[in-house]
Amino acid sequence: MKFHWNDAWLFTKDADKVSREHVALKKDEWEPVNLPHTWNAKDGQDGGNDYYRGTCYYTKKLTLAECKGAEVVYIEFEGANASADVYVNGNLAVHHDGGYSTFRANITEFLKEENEILVAVDNSANDRVYPQMADFTFYGGIYRDVNIICVPKARFNLDYFGGPGIQVTPVVDGNRANVDVISYFSGLSGNETVKYVVKDGNTIVCERETSAEDGRAEFVIENVHLWNGRKDPFLYTLEAALLDHGKELDTRTVRFGCRSFSIDPERGFILNGEEYPLRGVSRHQDRKDIGNALLPEHHREDAELIYEVGATTIRLAHYQHAQYFYELCDEMGFVVWAEIPYISRHMPNGRENTISQMKELLAQNYNHPSIFVWGLSNEITMKGAEDPDLLENHRILNDLCHEWDKTRPTTMAIVSMCPMDSEYVQIPDTVAWNHYFGWYGGDTSMNGPWMDQFHAAYPKLPVGMSEYGCEALNWHNSNPEQGDYSEEYQAYYHEELIKQLFTRKYIWATHVWNMFDFAADSRAEGGEDGMNHKGLITFDRAYKKDAFYAYKAWLSDEPFVHICGKRYVERVEAVTKVTVYSNQPEVELFANGKSLGRQTSDVHFFYFDVPNEGTTELVAKAGKCEDSSKIIKADKFNDAYRMVETGDVLNWFEITAPEGYFSINDKAGEVLATTEGKQLFSELMKSAGKDRKTMTDPEQMMSSKEMLGFLSGFTVKRLLSMFGAMGAKPLTKDEMLMLNGKLNKIKKK
Repeated sequence: MKFHWNDAWLFTKDADKVSREHVALKKDEWEPVNLPHTWNAKDGQDGGNDYYRGTCYYTKKLTLAECKGAEVVYIEFEGANASADVYVNGNLAVHHDGGYSTFRANITEFLKEENEILVAVDNSANDRVYPQMADFTFYGGIYRDVNIICVPKARFNLDYFGGPGIQVTPVVDGNRANVDVISYFSGLSGNETVKYVVKDGNTIVCERETSAEDGRAEFVIENVHLWNGRKDPFLYTLEAALLDHGKELDTRTVRFGCRSFSIDPERGFILNGEEYPLRGVSRHQDRKDIGNALLPEHHREDAELIYEVGATTIRLAHYQHAQYFYELCDEMGFVVWAEIPYISRHMPNGRENTISQMKELLAQNYNHPSIFVWGLSNEITMKGAEDPDLLENHRILNDLCHEWDKTRPTTMAIVSMCPMDSEYVQIPDTVAWNHYFGWYGGDTSMNGPWMDQFHAAYPKLPVGMSEYGCEALNWHNSNPEQGDYSEEYQAYYHEELIKQLFTRKYIWATHVWNMFDFAADSRAEGGEDGMNHKGLITFDRAYKKDAFYAYKAWLSDEPFVHICGKRYVERVEAVTKVTVYSNQPEVELFANGKSLGRQTSDVHFFYFDVPNEGTTELVAKAGKCEDSSKIIKADKFNDAYRMVETGDVLNWFEITAPEGYFSINDKAGEVLATTEGKQLFSELMKSAGKDRKTMTDPEQMMSSKEMLGFLSGFTVKRLLSMFGAMGAKPLTKDEMLMLNGKLNKIKKK
């Protein structure tokens, strides 16, 4: 018997210590809460990198009557971030490090008629539990379900890294599937058997009964119905029952899918013998005013939105997601990249935590047919790729994945500035890169050619694009440019990236960063602090940005047409460009009932020049689909469409740029190539590092060859605009002009 135990908890930040008999608390500091719960739902999203990180306490009473005479009682936590100590009547039942995976405690020996369960949850900074440095908020709390599990002495094993105690391995061979099953048990007397029944709906496909001490069984499914991605995500059901002379003691029900796949360095992803391009998105789990304390309806809405855009794959970043979401991926046919939060900064004291988190990821998710690759790490070489301890850590994780799972390859997401010839890049079976050319330096045209360069250098190593994207808020511009945070530039950026990435078959997967805006409390950019706005959909899931429809046009079979720029109504130009996205072959645009012509496009993007006089009602038609919007002629640009900068706004005409000398409009790499420029940058970064609250150390950036190479593509002005994202205090207008004046004295080579 298993039941949710989420309601009527008490919560406090003010417990002093735990003893065997009670909790020493400040008086009257408990507040009633229901789970899921996080204490950072507000302060983890408002910027300043000052959200509460520390130890908080939850408590609740458990009576023996609730356990209905069970021989063994477990308490199960599906997610408590980041470390947790669980006490029963003052006795420590379990300590767990890792905020994104399930863990359990056998509490039987501590139980009395009435019992105090107390959980100390800690999300404070340390050097041993991942993540500690990353571009997202580390929400504290018991933010997923808590369950009470009542079982007999002989039972499926609940003590092995939070797994279900049963493992199903289907291998497709022609029109049949060979299915190996093994169950793990605790408390056996030696007389028990286990009965397995495989079902297709209500129809029994095959069944076996074997000794529970062995726990193994092999099945052959003839004329197997394949799990075939979004086309046909068919699932079989395995029912397993532990029996004692026919009496049922404990049961498990597992859904599984039969599929074959490979990742080819030339053809990309192959599913069931056919090329199946993996084009999709990454997902962070948090939401506005909720944080990571999601309910099932939130998970389902996310999955349905990702399905609507037409994605075939999801990278579930940068940690283990809720079991319910993996189940949705199984049902809906998404191909999933699953990973642990080994991210950004390698910590020598964190090796054991990477191993335990990987074991939990593997044990808890092995049976999900949607998962195809295990991710070892993300952008872990921010301080360089040559650290021997970092390399050994990756080899250990890679070997662990292969030892535990013979069916799936490994991968990792590599930060853009990492040299492609690094030893570290060769460790996993496949690789993918996080590139932001066109947003963080460089320009959009660099993305495809860079992938070609890597593919030419390492033709036998499958390569993907694990992150790419740019930020957009409700800012607008008829002449969008890199760094303006406008919806129009984001749409342009993704148009260019789609054309480059989707037409290169060898790229085994592409994942947009990100499907949804998400909280990163250290950020201060784009006009709204505490957020990363690279999502195709807003943080509250209320608005689909134009770029969402660019992907829908390429990926979805659902007929539609979409006029871009609906939030950009007032425009000053006499003739304005209107972009339309559709997956239909032809689009016709009408302005106040007059046709502006029909267009065809092999890239699903249609561009119309529209006369802008008075109020113009626009209607786009594509087949049976129709969409409408309007524009209004304005005499003056509406400042509500322009990003609100922190501090003074520095206008372009105020920047002096004497011929032959530098200014903040020049590329940082050109400035750094001079002795005076390098010294000036060093002083600037040292100043930026004072009193910082950030994930990035500005002085370390100056000492990293790879990081400097990456930053060299930015203009100095663009770099200054990113100080907020690094947690540094943005420069004032006078400070930027003073810096510009100093650059004006440095002669160009």
